[in-house]
Amino acid sequence: MKVKIGSSKLVQPLYEGNPPPTTTYISLSVFDKVTYDQHVAIIYAYRPPTTPNATIELGLKKSLAVYREWAGRLGKDSNGEPVILLNDEGVRFVEASVDRALDQTVSIGPSASLLSLHPSLEGVEELVQVQVTRFSCGSMVVGFTAHHLVADGHATSSFLVAWGQASRGLEISPLPFHDRTIFSPRDPPILDFEHRGVEYVSKNIKKVYPLIDNSVDDIVAHKVHYTAEFLSKLKARASSMNGAHDRPFSTFESLVAHLWRAITRARGLNGQENTQVRISVDGRARMKNPGVPNGYFGNLVLWAFAKARANDLLREPLPYAAKLLHDAVVNVQDDYFKSFIDFANHKAKEEDLVPNAVADSKESILWPNLEVDSWLRFPFYDLDFGSGGPYIFMPSFSPTEGMIFLLPSFTGDGSIDVFVPLFQQNLATFKQICYSLD
Repeated sequence: MKVKIGSSKLVQPLYEGNPPPTTTYISLSVFDKVTYDQHVAIIYAYRPPTTPNATIELGLKKSLAVYREWAGRLGKDSNGEPVILLNDEGVRFVEASVDRALDQTVSIGPSASLLSLHPSLEGVEELVQVQVTRFSCGSMVVGFTAHHLVADGHATSSFLVAWGQASRGLEISPLPFHDRTIFSPRDPPILDFEHRGVEYVSKNIKKVYPLIDNSVDDIVAHKVHYTAEFLSKLKARASSMNGAHDRPFSTFESLVAHLWRAITRARGLNGQENTQVRISVDGRARMKNPGVPNGYFGNLVLWAFAKARANDLLREPLPYAAKLLHDAVVNVQDDYFKSFIDFANHKAKEEDLVPNAVADSKESILWPNLEVDSWLRFPFYDLDFGSGGPYIFMPSFSPTEGMIFLLPSFTGDGSIDVFVPLFQQNLATFKQICYSLD
């Protein structure tokens, strides 16, 4: 696919009235500091008729006036601590075109062709980048990249909805909550949980990489579509051993349990090998006294880890895996978040620890483990610039073996699309068993 770049420029916030000073900054919170230090890219596709670029750009300028952080830059304060400089230098806005129809050009699946539909993620100063690519059929693709240190998926999806509202000439609502200083440690600290080896690791830790013959070049990304009917059967199967008074496992828990077992089998793991699933847990609904506004803008995610030996996972029925996942997530509640805040403020510096996510972000192979990014509850499909929502939304091509994305299908019928990057040699087995309820 030949993408022709028409223009590339910086777009600054458009304020009503006097602009705010550009010499202030926002310190990163303890949650920002332990997340991935990298850009994340997503892709939207729209059918004609589509909104003009000028309208999309104007909406972006207006939304940046409300979400100033995106228009700033990462920097350091006088103590060397990481901050977001509110200097309004702007976000990258690229206009591009392809001299062919979208359906002829792009395999709307996880392939390397997606990388030409958004700016590069390497060596980027801007905290947000946008590329609007027009196709000869009138279709439009919007590639969006955002730096994870600034905001998590929940906050980023709220910004994207606001961008759509501003493009349609509407007031941005709800407004974001910007105060990142609300996570105060307790005095004295109460460390109820272990955070070493979880959110933080020693600077000198030596990563143990699996002894496998595959390389990054062998990774292929596969998209699986699970219908609402299949998911309903899967949920019933996963919950079949629950007591009469127990709630059934969620669709998410049931599906991830199924995928964990199928991928473990497809990988052909040694029966004694340990495997774990890492799941993001949003603190907005979990933190109490004080609570955190749902519109909090920033990162507020920690992780749950479900662990099992491969032979236990495959020998036991589906409810075994579902319960491991459920129990792991249930344990990451208000007291865990508060213990983390205390540890991050008191012990992490004292012991010269570094965030585990930063150590992991250069890894392209998670074998024998998995990481699950669920975008099932984010309103990504609500990015409407004025001519309707997208008919496709998906992560860009990011071939990290074992990094799974769950998205609601654009059909809107309760079905789920799953993006599964695996080694080529394991894919055939996975395809054979990924729809099996046995």
